[in-house]
Amino acid sequence: MRLKDQFRFVRQNMKKNRTRLFMTILATAMSVAFLIVLASVGFGLHKSIVKETLERRIVTEIEVPGKEDPQNGFKQLGEKDVAFFEKIKDVKAVTRRKNLQDYQFEVGEHQTYARAVVADMPSEMNSGLELSEGRLPKSDHEVLVGYHFVEDLRPNGDATEDVYNEKGQIKEEYKYKGELVGKKISMNVIKFENGKEIKEKLEVTIAGIRKKPTKEWVYDNVVFVSNGVLKQVEEFTGTPRGMMKDPNNPDMEQPDIPADQYDEVKIYAKDMEAVKDITVKLEENNYPSYSVINELKDVNVMFTIVKAGLIFIGTIAIIIASIGIYNTMTMAVTERAPDIGIMKAIGANPKTIKKIFLLESSYIGLIGAAIGTLVAYAISLMVNFGLPIIIRQAFGEEPPEGLIFSHIPYTLPIISFIICYLVTILSGLRPAQRATKVDVLKALRREV
Repeated sequence: MRLKDQFRFVRQNMKKNRTRLFMTILATAMSVAFLIVLASVGFGLHKSIVKETLERRIVTEIEVPGKEDPQNGFKQLGEKDVAFFEKIKDVKAVTRRKNLQDYQFEVGEHQTYARAVVADMPSEMNSGLELSEGRLPKSDHEVLVGYHFVEDLRPNGDATEDVYNEKGQIKEEYKYKGELVGKKISMNVIKFENGKEIKEKLEVTIAGIRKKPTKEWVYDNVVFVSNGVLKQVEEFTGTPRGMMKDPNNPDMEQPDIPADQYDEVKIYAKDMEAVKDITVKLEENNYPSYSVINELKDVNVMFTIVKAGLIFIGTIAIIIASIGIYNTMTMAVTERAPDIGIMKAIGANPKTIKKIFLLESSYIGLIGAAIGTLVAYAISLMVNFGLPIIIRQAFGEEPPEGLIFSHIPYTLPIISFIICYLVTILSGLRPAQRATKVDVLKALRREV
């Protein structure tokens, strides 16, 4: 019997008991839809976390907190370390910063508080720093301010209740309206001496303003100062990095911080593929590192386990549905005993008879899988659209922006089809083998 004839024979027999066939396909479709929707939650949350991680971090950025010295323990990084990093293959830039305190900056009749940072400007530019106005500082008394520095400027004075609106933002009439580039500003440095607060104003000039961050959640209010300004601060305060002495314990010993020691060092690779090789090189030389690639690796491993578990649970539903397929095929063998007897009488090969029943069981499974996949996509769309609304209305909470509750990659339906096909073949195998053993004489007398 040709394959085409076998398919036609299967379709004709499937039409004989449509109600039973419909219920069997429905059960299979529901189990496949359950598997896909359940697993899609894992895929959706995985995608959301990866997306958020990539948005919040630069993919080629590698943070190096220090060096693990077997003899002296953990050490902060210095010039020698930076020089070593710059020689590593595929390193685009190595930024290094010295963090000072938060200082009060006065611009005319306005003021704000911002953190002062000493940075190497050429390496910052190589790492991707861009300016919206002005230029890079060229002298010790020139500074570079963050994009949001001007937005934090408020009128001098202690009264603040009328300055800010309900959202905590400075009202339009109180905002600084003048130009910043080329403007001289005062950096107020404070120290405590004999229980009294002493203030010194360092005059600096704004040379440029950083470009607006590409991420809306990033607030850039940093002021980049020079090593010359840092030296003035240290001479005035008598402490490294301008650290504030405790007024209640002025004799407390201050930490010894070498001049070439950095508080923050970041390596920028030429591309994402180079990050792994650079981190391996760092680990070989006792430099612990952290990058978004490392973070994603851990996230991927965790969610792979979660998704595998969800697929396993969904597979159990398909196995339960396979009981219906087994029952349907067993009934089909019983009902079609005369047909099987006739096929054997005219010389049909037992393998052909077995193949026909396996075709029918796989037919049921694949139709159910196709319907279940379509239903799963529909449910996924409804969940992603409706669940945020339900959370807002029922719980009064705002779900995280961009959160994906359900995501169905093309691989998930393929996996579901394969699982469903294998399970349905196994379900139809026993009835198909029974069909090959039907006695011709008993079948023709309908005594199976």
